[in-house]
Amino acid sequence: YTSPHILAFNERIRINGEPATDAELHASLERLMPEALAAGASYFETATALALACFTAHQVDIEILEAGVGARLDATTAVPADMALITPIGVDHQAWLGDSLEEIAKEKAHAMQDCRWSLSAAQPEPVTQVLRDFNPDIRFVAPDRERWQQLATPGEHQRINASLVIAAVEALHGDGALDIDLAKAEAAIRNCRVPGRLQHLRIGEANVWLDAAHNDHAIEALLPSLKQLADPFDAILVFTREDRSLAGSLPLLRPCCRRLVSNNGDQPETDSPADALRREIAQTPDGNFLILGSFITIASILREIL
Repeated sequence: YTSPHILAFNERIRINGEPATDAELHASLERLMPEALAAGASYFETATALALACFTAHQVDIEILEAGVGARLDATTAVPADMALITPIGVDHQAWLGDSLEEIAKEKAHAMQDCRWSLSAAQPEPVTQVLRDFNPDIRFVAPDRERWQQLATPGEHQRINASLVIAAVEALHGDGALDIDLAKAEAAIRNCRVPGRLQHLRIGEANVWLDAAHNDHAIEALLPSLKQLADPFDAILVFTREDRSLAGSLPLLRPCCRRLVSNNGDQPETDSPADALRREIAQTPDGNFLILGSFITIASILREIL
């Protein structure tokens, strides 16, 4: 269960890699909606209940739930999880989680409540301390960059994620909680492709990469990987909400491209993401382009151009 979706809600709920069908979603919604409306449940709370209903109907052996915003008040933490994984924590969603790394870490630490195993990627020291205070038994996983030299989903930061995931699988396997072929698990991680994460497209003669990085923390994580894709990009286009400042990361992107286009700055871009990309491709038909924005931005490119 992941969020948000890109093109269809069904993407959020996948069983053995296959999205839930419209028919099973409709059947579950007919049962769930009266209770959801009576309880005043939010969109995300209702979607989470829908995912759990689908997993129950399929009698799955393992459920993987991605928290929404934070964890303390997140619907997914109503589920008694066995293991919690925490990826690198940055500043985002300040309106709900707080303005400092420490405040945000305190919210996200609740993903570990009542878990038997808790693993985290390496974190800044203030975050490390907050997580340790919440759970002294948390294990921090250092990235094994040598092991994950080649990944189907590009990006230096994906090596951090791969290291965390294989550590989780090995912990569960070693404890007898998960009967799995570790070699196949490693191959699956290595070959995993994540939509909207440096997703590569060919549009005519142009190379286009799409990534859902739309805050300073995420954009800074991309920087070490960009020169491997294009040096420089003909254009980098950045789209984000008006209430989100990219003052820290936009200057870092400028050396990576001939032209930086953004709706976040002194001269905001007024075109839609798809129109802006069309204009850039018209100017440089065989160019290299990077589009950064939310999954809504990525969806608009995929719907309007492909």
